[in-house]
Amino acid sequence: MFRIDTRQVILEHAAGTSENGKGHTLTEAALDILAKPFERSLSGPVIIGIAQFVEALIFIATGFAIYLAYVGGGDEHFYTPAIFGAAFLANILTNTARTHTISAYRTRTFQIGRSLAAWSVTFVVLLGAVFFLKIQEDVSRVWLVSWFAVGAMSLIVYRLMLRALVLHWTTTGEIKRRTVIVGGGKDAETLIAALNNTAGSDIELLGLFDDRIDARSPDFVAGYPKLGKVVDLVDFSRRTHVDLVIVSMPLSAEKRVLEMLKQLWILPVDIRLSAHMSQLKFAASAYSYVGGLPVFDVADRPISDWNLVFKWLFDKVVALLALLLLSPLMVAVAIAIKLESPGPILFRQKRHGFNNELIEVFKFRSMYADRSDGAAARLVTRNDPRVTGVGRFIRRTSIDELPQFFNVLKDDLSIVGPRPHALEAKADNKLYYEAVDGYFARHRVKPGITGWAQIHGWRGETDTLDKIMQRVNHDLYYIENWSVFLDLYIVVMTPFSLFTRRENAY
Repeated sequence: MFRIDTRQVILEHAAGTSENGKGHTLTEAALDILAKPFERSLSGPVIIGIAQFVEALIFIATGFAIYLAYVGGGDEHFYTPAIFGAAFLANILTNTARTHTISAYRTRTFQIGRSLAAWSVTFVVLLGAVFFLKIQEDVSRVWLVSWFAVGAMSLIVYRLMLRALVLHWTTTGEIKRRTVIVGGGKDAETLIAALNNTAGSDIELLGLFDDRIDARSPDFVAGYPKLGKVVDLVDFSRRTHVDLVIVSMPLSAEKRVLEMLKQLWILPVDIRLSAHMSQLKFAASAYSYVGGLPVFDVADRPISDWNLVFKWLFDKVVALLALLLLSPLMVAVAIAIKLESPGPILFRQKRHGFNNELIEVFKFRSMYADRSDGAAARLVTRNDPRVTGVGRFIRRTSIDELPQFFNVLKDDLSIVGPRPHALEAKADNKLYYEAVDGYFARHRVKPGITGWAQIHGWRGETDTLDKIMQRVNHDLYYIENWSVFLDLYIVVMTPFSLFTRRENAY
């Protein structure tokens, strides 16, 4: 698969990147889009996964229902594995027949015909197994025929209901990916025509971004408006939801592609390079597809689709368990804070969250209320007189972070992710995003209570450029290598790191 190592490209070519992500030339058409409310798209892979599970459940339920109603129990040694095995085989065959895709769900004859064919082949295999195992006398023929017939009828009804649901979502735009094109002129016009012909039901094309301002790039291409320059796409994507960026540039324009990537890699979007202009022909496996349009994968949104579901479940389960187990400690800390100094128990601070959205993070108050620094313009240092006695202890042990489990339940934070930094935090008298190229790329995923950087000792004071660069590099490593097992490892290692790597925490 053609793919650019995004992190390596940026580390090598980051000089001069605009890090603040704020454009200044968004057009009126772009501002009109930003003013409109939007709903986030439903995930196609998640819909497909649920549809497959429900279909398998229908086969299993009908098989057992007929077995219990007619056979009346007994001989489970055959019926139970036969039912589960047939459901599994049917799932494989319907996938092989390409009936589990969003585009297939919109059809009637195609998906029902192929699904019934897969179900029929499943029963041919099942009958063959019965014959070769010489167990014809032990298996109910009525059960076999009834299960095939009821399963087929259930399959037809289910597929028709699924089609109606997917068509409804298509009409309302709930499964369309909000898409923009980078590029303009004739090349973009050709690309738009291809998208409309092959992917019109799968994407919602918002407009184009192009740096050119001459006749080669008019204000409207195939009826779609130019929304701004490429740098403006960063600001645009942070103010409205964008799922997909398709770059309309030839493979030979390596310099322009890299320049574009330098500006866009910090966004949590899929970036694809259109192959429709390429004179080179690659093997089919080298392409992915948007509808029927071949594209090269340049960058993927990290932690998406089912991975996003798994991480959400992980976050909620761990947060609830942590609050349950740690509630006595949290109550004791709250009492200690209140007894030592006047002021609120919790300290609330604005920080950057996912895709640079502002979130309010909770912490136990560790400073005297009249000396708190909400913007963190001045970092806390060793023996800082602003920190209370209780505050020194809870900061050094990271107990002050425990209220952030409520942030996880609010969906502002994850259990594991890049730590969110205060808005005015500085290293060597430079704001973090000014000090480190590509800093905002750490916001492509939801920030976390703990992270890869923290278990490697990069927690606490970040007064030097090296410290903040180490944090960012560890955060980028985590984003590029995320897995559920990595999150589990970080959670397990966090308590150990709190007691063995405390030199920067005060």
